[in-house]
Amino acid sequence: MHRRLLAVLVPLAVLLVAALGAPLSVTVAEREMQETYVDRLNDVGRFASLAETALSTGRTEALHQELTRYHELYGIPVAVIDTSGTVLLGPAGAYRQAARAEPALPRIVTAALAGARSEPSGEWAPWDDSALVVAEPVGRDSEVVGAVVTISDLSKTRHRILVRWAQLAGLGLLPLIALVAVAWPVSAWVLRPVRELDAASSRISQGDLTIRADAEAGPVELRRLAESFNTMMDAVEDAVRRQRAFVSDASHQLRNPLTSLRLAVESLEPHLRAEGDGREAYEVAVDELKAMQRLLNSLQASARMESIRTASPVDLDAVLATRVERWRALTATAGQTLTVDVPPGLRVLEPTGGLGSILDELISNALRLSDARVVEVSARVVSGGTGAAGDDGAGGGRGGTGAGDDDAPAAGGVVAIAVRDDGQGLGASERTRALQRFWRSPRHQNVPGTGLGLAICADLVGAAGGGLRLEEGLPRPDGSGHGFAAVVSLPAVPEAESSS
Repeated sequence: MHRRLLAVLVPLAVLLVAALGAPLSVTVAEREMQETYVDRLNDVGRFASLAETALSTGRTEALHQELTRYHELYGIPVAVIDTSGTVLLGPAGAYRQAARAEPALPRIVTAALAGARSEPSGEWAPWDDSALVVAEPVGRDSEVVGAVVTISDLSKTRHRILVRWAQLAGLGLLPLIALVAVAWPVSAWVLRPVRELDAASSRISQGDLTIRADAEAGPVELRRLAESFNTMMDAVEDAVRRQRAFVSDASHQLRNPLTSLRLAVESLEPHLRAEGDGREAYEVAVDELKAMQRLLNSLQASARMESIRTASPVDLDAVLATRVERWRALTATAGQTLTVDVPPGLRVLEPTGGLGSILDELISNALRLSDARVVEVSARVVSGGTGAAGDDGAGGGRGGTGAGDDDAPAAGGVVAIAVRDDGQGLGASERTRALQRFWRSPRHQNVPGTGLGLAICADLVGAAGGGLRLEEGLPRPDGSGHGFAAVVSLPAVPEAESSS
């Protein structure tokens, strides 16, 4: 997270340094060029003064030697020309060779012969290769008899500009390095409460309401946020605890009166006539009392299971090993056939209350409600899935292997476990409502049950980061449609993660 913060701060700092450094770099380059211009202007001014005396007296030999020596020493051609542009004194060959490469020279020389002094060159950029031409008139006003012209190679000057720019760039990097060095720990300190809040929220989303954020570290604003977060979670945990306690206490307190009422009603049986309305009312009352007892048992079981909110990895093989034989015995007693098609080595995040209890409930629904002949338990890995599995369901479904493309779950995938049958099934609208608490199909009103089983299973699976989806099951033997299927999708746990 603090990397993203630095990714915002560092470009802003770079722009600030560039905004300050660009004008400074231009100023440095112009100053270097100005110093060079002033040096050349002083030189040509001196030579112009000497040339005026030499030309008026006719003693030009000494000046010619000095101009030649100046060229040899500095590599700068300097010449005294007359009003027609002819070289009178100085290294004529070097001057003419340099003059051919400077298109601005005629304009500058013409201005000098008219009595105007050269202006500083505006070509200061290091990547420009033009020379510096400086011309000084010999004579004054209308008595100008010639000009002194120098053509200076600025490669050394431009090299000095590059060196100064490199120095400025190095100085500009220092505050950037200091910013990164300071911002890294500071941003980590500032954002640590945010990361802890994110981690706490993730744990809470998995059902652990006991997690609290650290309200003692970080800036004042984030500490206040952490305190508010903890206060909110205290209120949520207290409300959930009170709700569960109410459900559990109400179920427990109603159990004894309901048991006494049932005993009292059943004690009336010897006093009833074999025929008559009393016997029918008695049987209805007993059935209703039994249904209420089952409902209280379900509510208590729900409260107990939801009070445990920590999911943990589990081997699917280990869960099936403790239950498959019992499922086979139950289905055999009911005249049904159980097939299990689950690849080995699958590990999932087990919901609270146990994955085995959830599968028991799904198998029980297939036995009690579907009137099925075949019950199939299958599993497959769905890479990259979340919650419910993909549209293709789980397992082989219609006879596939159910192992997917891999034999072991990949990180970020889910394991989809399906319990399918070829029984009555539910319509699309009924499957939508079947996960609601207390909902029961009109066909099952006379079948023992509370309508809580699938709803509780869906809540527990969802709290573990998975999902429970209802869909069409196996084809019915008579070809009239499909049975019922419940698909439980749970996060896959890689072996390395589960063993750490």
